[in-house]
Amino acid sequence: MRRMSDGVEAGLHCMLVLAGLRDGKVLSGKSLAELHGVSESYLLKHLRALTASELLEALPGPRGGFRLGRPAASITLLDIVEAIDGARPFFVCREIRRRGPGKASDPCVYSTDCFIKTRMLAADQDWRNALSHQTVADLVSDSEKFIDDHNKQAVARFVDEQAR
Repeated sequence: MRRMSDGVEAGLHCMLVLAGLRDGKVLSGKSLAELHGVSESYLLKHLRALTASELLEALPGPRGGFRLGRPAASITLLDIVEAIDGARPFFVCREIRRRGPGKASDPCVYSTDCFIKTRMLAADQDWRNALSHQTVADLVSDSEKFIDDHNKQAVARFVDEQAR
């Protein structure tokens, strides 16, 4: 069964942190990995995917790093999921109704899509629609409400020390 990758979680957290950077500043992949307690090579793979989708900008060189590629309000959660995990639906119909003792010898019996496939793809579309209406700016707003002051200050200090 396919599930959302752990890279999506890492990508969402990085996008939230990068949304809070002061103008003109960047954070290195190493700093983002340290902040989130993940390996740098693991995180860089996902940051490259976000950069290829133009959700992030990557500045090269020893003083380089990452920053948002466009305003936080214009980056949807679906953009991030699709950049990292792709745009394929999560459900894949394997047409198992055509197997086993109940299979029909007449292929015309299967001329319409499987009703299970139809429902699953509709649910997938609803999920994608919901994500397409939520942005990184919404995450920033949530962080103001739900992250306690101690953690906000600790992250802010780390980002201020590491930003280039």
